[in-house]
Amino acid sequence: MNNVVLIAGAGPVGLVLAAELRRFGVPVRVVEKEAKLAEHSRALFMWTRTLELLEPSGATAALVAEGEKLHVSNIFAGSKLIGSVDFAGIESQYPYALLLPQARTEQILTEHLAGLGVTVERGAELAGFTADANGVTATLHHPGGKSEAVRAFYLIGCDGGGSFVRKCLGLSSAASPHQSAWYLADVELRGGNFARTELNSFWHEDGFMAIFPVPGGRFRIIANAGRNAKDFTPGTPPLDKIQTILDQRGPGGVTAMNPVWTHAFQVEEYNVASYRAGRVFLAGDAAHVHNPVGAQGLNMGIHDSINLAWKLALAYRGVANRELLLDSYTIERQAVAERVVANLGRAAQAATVRNPTMQFARNLLGNIYFGLAPGRRQVAETISEVSFSYDHSPINGIEDHALPAPGPGQRVAVPAGQPPFGGGPVPRFALLADPGARVEHLRQEFAALLEPELRPTLSPRCIWLVRPDGYVAAMCLREDIGIIEDYLRGYVPTAEDLAAL
Repeated sequence: MNNVVLIAGAGPVGLVLAAELRRFGVPVRVVEKEAKLAEHSRALFMWTRTLELLEPSGATAALVAEGEKLHVSNIFAGSKLIGSVDFAGIESQYPYALLLPQARTEQILTEHLAGLGVTVERGAELAGFTADANGVTATLHHPGGKSEAVRAFYLIGCDGGGSFVRKCLGLSSAASPHQSAWYLADVELRGGNFARTELNSFWHEDGFMAIFPVPGGRFRIIANAGRNAKDFTPGTPPLDKIQTILDQRGPGGVTAMNPVWTHAFQVEEYNVASYRAGRVFLAGDAAHVHNPVGAQGLNMGIHDSINLAWKLALAYRGVANRELLLDSYTIERQAVAERVVANLGRAAQAATVRNPTMQFARNLLGNIYFGLAPGRRQVAETISEVSFSYDHSPINGIEDHALPAPGPGQRVAVPAGQPPFGGGPVPRFALLADPGARVEHLRQEFAALLEPELRPTLSPRCIWLVRPDGYVAAMCLREDIGIIEDYLRGYVPTAEDLAAL
């Protein structure tokens, strides 16, 4: 039957997407060709915005209960502190980064999904698919040689950097892919006095390096090959290779000991031109891959899933602007990925300046910038991803720069004591407004699309309509409430829309 969403890949991206769709009442199947979880975890960080987006589903509490909280990010040049950013000032219930190995994150999310009645089909591989205007016919290969044909409403490829779905679609990067080489080691450290609540990044002409805590009392060292990339060999580097990098780029007097994992790997950085081909979508590393600086990759993929889930759920039920809504997924998420790539590129350039005069100028300017509260706040909000926005989305309402922020496409912080946006069994918009006759009429007319309760307005002059993922959909002055009414009318399905499902 054409009533299931098929998800290929059971990493965090696929698991979050499946859980979001299921809590919205959409039937899903999740297939994963790997029979077991990976033993080691490259991804560890879950940033503020990710924890916010996972809260409506109830997953955040279980993750926070097991992770370690990181509160400060430091930048050094050798032993010289250039600047320090404290995340405590972020307007959020989660003003920190959460450190949790991806393997454990996957276990928690798998259990969460099972609680919603969905079991991951491990060892089941997507072997092929064809799409038409009404759905997707997919072929699955199960353990033991059994094959199965599945008819799906939509197919989403959450199958990683080597995505089978992406290759079948023939989708390519919007720009030429860039390859970088990296070293990683989980070790004990002697010397350095690194706090277990801090991320430490080191600028050096040979390349970038970061040191941060991992569970078990150890620290992770991650560094790019930098100027020595020509001597790079993927695999399991010896500890003395890691020690050499640590001596060259670190503060000195630090010894790496007792490694539990060392890894040398290459990353092909890309951002696919389109995340959608009809009834087939890409999410996470299947759509975009970034270098490890900033630890954005896992988070970006989860944001993809949250963005796509509420749109697919509305499309599944029938919505007047279905195609525009689904097309907005690529437009919104690809633009964010491009900004992340640009930010990481600038960070890498700043970290690896070679000219001594330029290094002096960089360090001086860095001291000045990080010495100012606005600079620290901007960096904290960028790293934690709360500043990401969808400013040019096709589903944004009319923007009026004379009105107070946040405007269409921007995040709305949830005040303490209020529930997160997007909770409940169906995707609903939130209305931030003072009570009144016209507001009450709006709530009654669009009861199926709006949360049952009003939320406090951010300004008595204005009304905000907030999407299920916590970004402003539209806003207006109270006397212009017809703007909100017209916006919501675009989501009311007609008989023809329902018949097309």
